[in-house]
Amino acid sequence: MNIFRTAGSIALTGAALAGVALGSSAAHAATEVVWWHAMGGELGQKVEKIASDFNATQSDYQVVPVYKGNYTETMTAAIAAFRAREHPTIVQVFEVGTGTMMAAKGAIYPVYELMEKSGEPFDPNAYLQAVVGYYTDTDGNMLSMPFNSSTPILYYNKNVFEKAGLDANTPPKTWGDVEEFSRKIIDAGAAPCGFTTGWQSWVQLENFSSLHNVPFASNANGFGGIDTVLEFNGPLQKRHIANMAEWQKSKIFDYGGRRSDSAPKFYSGECAMYMNSSAALAGIRTNAKDFDVGVGMLPYYEDVDGAPQNSIIGGATLWVLSGHGDEEYKGAAKFFTYLSSPEVQSWWHEETGYLPITTAAYDLTREQGYYKENPGADTSVLQMNLNPPTENSKGLRLGNFVQIRDVINEELEEVWSGAKSAEQGLDDAVERGNRLLREFEDQNAS
Repeated sequence: MNIFRTAGSIALTGAALAGVALGSSAAHAATEVVWWHAMGGELGQKVEKIASDFNATQSDYQVVPVYKGNYTETMTAAIAAFRAREHPTIVQVFEVGTGTMMAAKGAIYPVYELMEKSGEPFDPNAYLQAVVGYYTDTDGNMLSMPFNSSTPILYYNKNVFEKAGLDANTPPKTWGDVEEFSRKIIDAGAAPCGFTTGWQSWVQLENFSSLHNVPFASNANGFGGIDTVLEFNGPLQKRHIANMAEWQKSKIFDYGGRRSDSAPKFYSGECAMYMNSSAALAGIRTNAKDFDVGVGMLPYYEDVDGAPQNSIIGGATLWVLSGHGDEEYKGAAKFFTYLSSPEVQSWWHEETGYLPITTAAYDLTREQGYYKENPGADTSVLQMNLNPPTENSKGLRLGNFVQIRDVINEELEEVWSGAKSAEQGLDDAVERGNRLLREFEDQNAS
């Protein structure tokens, strides 16, 4: 069983989709390609610009972006719409939904097939390998189109650093530095909080494990098959979460929420450092106007051999859903070609902080002098490519991962509140998460 399946056949006809689309009523009318996305605020405005700019380049197709809420809400809406046969052509799905989308055979139109059948130029080798590897099948075929790929980095308040007597141009490199800098900042009265974090599972467990080259789960973090078990309750992860729990008591660390709810703590100057997506840049530019912002790579424990290894991506890709007509698919393919162009990707990268998804876009950004004018702007790319990925640092591909992250959040909140030790919280998260993995395995057994 998979969550996209309807009571009858999942093969849909164009006639069944009259509710979403499609402008073929007149020979001269542009064919609408409906795109559901999860980009709100400043990012949503930039998505609208990409679509309108593409629409202005030709008259055959009209990409219609529709905001459907956050990542979880957008994916949930797409599943419900598919069952009701009222789904869009394109849907943006965050990286933790990759395993679920891959298992929905018959519901998705693989991108490599779409581009080939539409006659659009498409070379998977043109894309950053750290991005491509996350979204390919076992034969190396790209199943979805990379769009907004990010990796977490460290942001810091240069003014607060100066007030505490720290070098404003030197971000912390290790967790020892983070603790030391935070104590100096708090003791100097420069800020009441050392650091906070967004997306705690993604940053403090998933990327933490990758950066230290320790497994998050078995079977190469799920890439080797769905009969995997979670392993993020290892000694190093328990050490780190225990440290964070202790730091919480003195506001060296201050918890601010599960997603990016902690951002106001950084914007206001309450917390001197903030770990979150490289794509937090758009929000920081808008909201952190009273101080200069520095960036650095994620910290690591210097006594761990091989660290830092490399970070892994987050963000989302664009999946094409089955059941639409040839013209919608031709429009989607042309839009993907436009979206992947060096000019569009370079603009998107510079404006948002998301990774440039192609080597050509990265090269263009560098050639235009953006990194010289904005020191640290290439931190995300450099951190992703510190070392060739290992089985522990290629990424994660786990079924029911959306629900597993909810479990991790619940258990970490128990640790931050003092209700559980780091050891108990992580052990309980692994046990509960493994039950969800077994449910996924049972539902998708061949």
